[in-house]
Amino acid sequence: MSYQQHSSSSGNRMARRTFEFGRTHVVRPKGKHQATIVWLHGLGDNGSSLSQHLESLSLPNIKWICPTAPTRPVAFLGGFLCTAWFDVREISEDSPDDWEGLDASAAHIANLLSTEPADVKVGVGGFSMGAATALYSATCFALGKYANGSPYPINLRAVIGLSGWLPGSRTLRNKMNVSNDAARRASSLPIFLCHGTCDDVVPFNFGERSSQYLSSAGFRCVTFKPYDGLGHYTVPREMEDVCHWLTARLGLEGYG
Repeated sequence: MSYQQHSSSSGNRMARRTFEFGRTHVVRPKGKHQATIVWLHGLGDNGSSLSQHLESLSLPNIKWICPTAPTRPVAFLGGFLCTAWFDVREISEDSPDDWEGLDASAAHIANLLSTEPADVKVGVGGFSMGAATALYSATCFALGKYANGSPYPINLRAVIGLSGWLPGSRTLRNKMNVSNDAARRASSLPIFLCHGTCDDVVPFNFGERSSQYLSSAGFRCVTFKPYDGLGHYTVPREMEDVCHWLTARLGLEGYG
């Protein structure tokens, strides 16, 4: 599926970037369908490898949707082509955010969730760059709009970020302060962040500060869990914690 993002250019012309997303893999619930979670891979990965891992989790009431990011040049990798939810120059709070790419990916996620039944709770999670995109979706939900001003259409009920960071972290609080509705939505959204203390790709303090930025901006249901000695990867106990958290937050049946 492709998305076109428009941005102002000189005069009345509009600059366009088209994003072609890869294949989406779906893991169907083995029990009663109570929740749907879009799960986002990290830089250079794809939805297929994630779906195989998620299928092994003891969460029979969750439908997992695992999309694949567009293949694009990534500045962080010297312009090398790989799957990426947005472009990134460096993993730093001072690095400029690719709002156009973030908006396209957040809109793709919202589109995937838009056809879920009304009685099914929906959420988004991911690893590394996927976690950053999930957290960006959380801010779009709270603000009620994407960075380009278009309305955000999904009522998120849970957000999970593993070994990630928060795009636009330094300006989020000011954006949130202009709307009572944004504060209300932010305060009601549960967010679970996990990060290894020995992460050498996305440093631990980035994850920790992301939690602090979210809390200071009015997200009152943020849980941050450090994992001693863990690098830039996931381990079974971390995924077990995700399962427990989702079961408790979404009121799921049949975990175990």
